[in-house]
Amino acid sequence: MNLGILFGFLLGGWINEFFGWRIAFLVVGTPGIIIAIIVRYTLAEPIRGLSENKKVSTESVPFKEVLSVLWRHVSFRHMALGAAFNAFASYSTSNWTASFFIRTHDMTTGELGTWLAAIIGFGGAVGVLGGGLLADRLARNDKRWYMWIPALAGFVSVPFMIGVYTVDNAYAALAFAVVPGVMFNVYLGNTIATTHGLVGLRMRATASAILFLILSIIGLGIGPVAVGTLSDLLASSYGEDSLRQAMLYIIPVMMFWSACHFLYGIQNRSRRSGCRAGLDLLPALTLTLY
Repeated sequence: MNLGILFGFLLGGWINEFFGWRIAFLVVGTPGIIIAIIVRYTLAEPIRGLSENKKVSTESVPFKEVLSVLWRHVSFRHMALGAAFNAFASYSTSNWTASFFIRTHDMTTGELGTWLAAIIGFGGAVGVLGGGLLADRLARNDKRWYMWIPALAGFVSVPFMIGVYTVDNAYAALAFAVVPGVMFNVYLGNTIATTHGLVGLRMRATASAILFLILSIIGLGIGPVAVGTLSDLLASSYGEDSLRQAMLYIIPVMMFWSACHFLYGIQNRSRRSGCRAGLDLLPALTLTLY
């Protein structure tokens, strides 16, 4: 997914600069349609349970049953909200960052697209893969690391996000954006894998769909709209700088809120007090930063 974002920003930025945004949309969007057709007619349906060496019933599990299984886990509710608020911050950032840098720092789309391809595209890919590998390694001794990792990523990102929208130099802002660019997607592999671990083999696709439904409604459905609406409301006071202020007011707060839900999910799962969970977090933070 992030490699697609990488090429989207890279090609889209330069094509827009030389040929216009309509051609950019056509060039970036067309490969997706071609790949969809190829997948439809060449990719075979895998046998469920094959990787676990298990025999699985071919009967589909009703949506309501999968939803009921997930909803009984309070830890899943917190995890889903943590993922949704993280997506709120990341979708808002990916939708409005280009406009922010163009309006506030007067950058060209070609140069900006190259920077964002590296930060959001490549950096996000590192975050997805690195977050999953690190969690798998640390979770051998304590499964709570699957939620600690995205929680830590969220808390670490917040001050850097604030830096992006408060510094006056474009390249300093881009430098601050590197850390959130990597951390935004750390939650993704962990939440999907944890969700699959809560249900049976024949429920996994539906469980993923439920997780992404929650994530998309809050993250993609509300996030970019909220930032744009607040920017419009602040325009009379801040002018061209209203988008900067809107992103500053909303995005770091949502990322912090996301991290808190991941911690609440851990606390509920382990049935420990909030104080105890906080004490457990200290060595986790030290090790991750190291």
